[in-house]
Amino acid sequence: MKTFVILSDSHGRRERVEKLRPLFEENDYIVHLGDGRGDMREIAGSFPHKTYVVSGNCDRADGCDEGVIEAEKRSVFYCHGHKYGVKSGLARLAARAKETGCEIALYGHTHRAAIQEVDGVLCINPGAIASYTQPSYCYLVLHDGKPTATIVNL
Repeated sequence: MKTFVILSDSHGRRERVEKLRPLFEENDYIVHLGDGRGDMREIAGSFPHKTYVVSGNCDRADGCDEGVIEAEKRSVFYCHGHKYGVKSGLARLAARAKETGCEIALYGHTHRAAIQEVDGVLCINPGAIASYTQPSYCYLVLHDGKPTATIVNL
């Protein structure tokens, strides 16, 4: 069993990120999906072996845009989502995830939490941890290859 804490769109609200530190300590993966990449510096320094961060459209362009995590017999694609037009639909995101051999796609950008299957890909948006909407993150468990995602409101 592997566990993930997934967050996105912190937009400078480091105190919200720090609030999750106890969860970061006890989980296997920490994934920040952009727009607040700098908010993760201390966390990445504390947990370098399990922290994954991508750049969003509001971040400086010197970080990576996407990646893949292999865990529990699954491949998990992660990105901010703006390059795949996620505000207009998830078909392009699902297609890119499939291109990379992934069955799960993590994305942010919309500030709206959502868990939806698209063309055989489980698409998960943890929502925004900043205060634009109801602040939230996602807790994802992979057990024997089976994903269980839960949106948690702060």
